[in-house]
Amino acid sequence: MNGVGLRLRPLGIDTHQEFVIYMRRDCHVCRAEGFEAQTRVEVDLHDRRIIATINVVDSDLLAEGEVSLSTSAWKALNAILGDIVGVAHAPTLDSLSAMRAKIYGHRLDAPALKAIVTDVAAGRYSDMHIAAFLSACAGGRMDLQETIDLTRAMVDVGERIDWGRTPIADKHCIGGLPGNRTTPIVVAIAAAAGLTMPKTSSRAITSPAGTADVMETVTRVDLDLPAMRRVVEREGGCFVWGGALTLSPADDLLIRVERPLDLDSDAQLVASVLSKKIAAGATHAVIDIPVGPTAKIRTNEDAHRLQVLLEQVAAAHGIHLRVVRTNGAQPVGRGVGPALEAHDVLAVLRGAAAAPVDLRMRSLVLAGDLLEFCGHSIPGAGKSEAWRLLDSGAAWDKFQAICEAQGGLREPGVAPLLEAVTAERTGYVSGIDSRRLARVAKLAGAPGAPTAGLTLHVKLGDPVQLGQPLFTLHAEAPGELAYAKRYLATHPILTLGEEAKS
Repeated sequence: MNGVGLRLRPLGIDTHQEFVIYMRRDCHVCRAEGFEAQTRVEVDLHDRRIIATINVVDSDLLAEGEVSLSTSAWKALNAILGDIVGVAHAPTLDSLSAMRAKIYGHRLDAPALKAIVTDVAAGRYSDMHIAAFLSACAGGRMDLQETIDLTRAMVDVGERIDWGRTPIADKHCIGGLPGNRTTPIVVAIAAAAGLTMPKTSSRAITSPAGTADVMETVTRVDLDLPAMRRVVEREGGCFVWGGALTLSPADDLLIRVERPLDLDSDAQLVASVLSKKIAAGATHAVIDIPVGPTAKIRTNEDAHRLQVLLEQVAAAHGIHLRVVRTNGAQPVGRGVGPALEAHDVLAVLRGAAAAPVDLRMRSLVLAGDLLEFCGHSIPGAGKSEAWRLLDSGAAWDKFQAICEAQGGLREPGVAPLLEAVTAERTGYVSGIDSRRLARVAKLAGAPGAPTAGLTLHVKLGDPVQLGQPLFTLHAEAPGELAYAKRYLATHPILTLGEEAKS
């Protein structure tokens, strides 16, 4: 054991994925080693080691000779109450010199990027270090070769699946459009057509729902690699949370810091998307880029720049890529939030009369493109084949089979608190702010409260009457419902025109 032993006491403090160790200021180890708040230390328990950031405790939460760990660090060490841990100075990170070089505008070669990504994936970088690296790479400061090398480094530090056949299909949406939950529908159609589509998805970080959050309301998504392989070999597809796997493990750590910073980093976005596809064994991927005034990608010029970069990096790694630009002027479907979006997905797959038409049509377009791109359908026939698989019930049957293979299918829940927001005057819907709408759904509790969010009752151009419900808030706690309503009082998400649109 390295360092001097200290006894562990759980405090139950969740710092998400950042490893933190809590130590008394008057701890004899702190005094002897010169530790203070924000010092990076190596924590040793049996044969396991992590790098953690010190937070200093000035109260009686910890007794003399005791330390505690954040919940993620506790799990990483597989610790139990009373374990004795060693705490010592963290080893020097040579990759920090490369990170500092990037801050000063120097380009990084492949070995430098590999060293940085390796240290990030191993948990040796604090959030502060990760933020510095991301900031240094943002705003067009990474060239094409750096982006290619970053993508390769992110793949190389994790595991990589070889399915032993081709094509292996994948689909991804760049995001920024609430309710655009086409992925589960596309996977079901593709697998029903006989394609292999091992879909890994992320949880939400700053959005109201990620695909993994949505699918978790209907089935188990935290499968490991052997379980994922068994599901795919049996049913041809899966819906798995990428964070439960070791595919491009640095990606989740980088995204967790990048998104709250709201950085303009095309290079990181491309490396993030493509590294996960490459690691999962994909050979053919369709990428959906919604373009709209309040979407993540706001102009056709931005979409073109991103498309070119995606295509160039994909080609360098042997991935066949097709980019589809879609209308991002307004949210898709009706529900925004994990369970609400799951209800929309199930309605489309079941062929319900009230299923959102826009979600259905977008899914059919993307599924059709994927069927053609993978050679299953001849050019021009993909959409009609996707339509047939959906309307015949084959896609719904395949969706159920995949869910059963992952642990069972269940109905998504419904929030206990609902409150409609009505029109204050007659007019028509002339604008919907997707970013504000996503914010309201989060304030209502999504995605942490799975049934929270909102349901839209109108679309762009719809006429509305005074007192007509525009959307309904869904919450699991009164405080979160009140919080969302307070935000709406000063941040309206719908704009009403003066008269009905002709």
